[in-house]
Amino acid sequence: MLALLRNEARHRGVPSTVLTFEPHPRDYFAALLGKPELAPSRVATLRDKLSELENCGVDQVVVLPFDKALASLLPEEFVDRILVQGLKARYVLVGDDFRFGAKRAGDYALLDTLGTAKGFDVARMNSYEVHGERVSSSLVREALERGDMSAVAAMLGRPYTVSGHVIHGQKLGRSLDCRTLNVRFGHPKPATMGIFAVRTHGLADQPLEGVASLGVRPSVEEAGRVLLEVHCFDWPSTLGSEGGYGKIVRVELLHKLRDEARYDGLDALQAAIHKDIADAREFFEAQGRQTTRDRI
Repeated sequence: MLALLRNEARHRGVPSTVLTFEPHPRDYFAALLGKPELAPSRVATLRDKLSELENCGVDQVVVLPFDKALASLLPEEFVDRILVQGLKARYVLVGDDFRFGAKRAGDYALLDTLGTAKGFDVARMNSYEVHGERVSSSLVREALERGDMSAVAAMLGRPYTVSGHVIHGQKLGRSLDCRTLNVRFGHPKPATMGIFAVRTHGLADQPLEGVASLGVRPSVEEAGRVLLEVHCFDWPSTLGSEGGYGKIVRVELLHKLRDEARYDGLDALQAAIHKDIADAREFFEAQGRQTTRDRI
């Protein structure tokens, strides 16, 4: 879809533009109703969404705050204010299930009619399928929830990633003989949580293998906020003991080892962590053996 958008933009001599919303419209309505359980789990943070769109070659992204004013726009108002006056759209590409405007009243047929009247072309993209299944955010969420990272990678065309600045934490990992990097997940409801074998980019010339926990850390005092805690097997000596703070890292979640768990005491937590490290190492060793067999 983005490739088609870019080709059309080049042909017409205009920048390729993606229009998105923050927060997710369902987040807004769940908060409005006082029912946070209705909000969808977040597949990607805004940072990761923008990063991937940049990697796909999109010229610009417009992020509209989804609020009461935007939610109340009639379909015709949305087209006039956002697409025509705001973006001066020449060509609009949507998915086959696209809806817009207050109460999702607008559909593709209405958009096409309004486009003809307002002077822009409208096209829609048929569903993309993998192994006969329509790829959608809902399908990706389902795979993430059950921890099937291979299925997620097949649908996304890349490993599932979380990125962000390395921040200071409690430094509890040092006392547990397991140094970790802390990265905030900027949403209270990630689509997947647990312990993963990971590969971290941004600390050295080559990605670093390791193990990570994504979740609310139920065994420590600060439990509640969502953090990605990463332990790299081989810490680059050039960084020194404090060299990772402030860096932007990109962490690929390759394989889920287990769900989060609560432990009674630091000794039990430390034992679980070191088993996770051993299991993650075993995963990468198996991957290496498989790669060798494939080459032969």
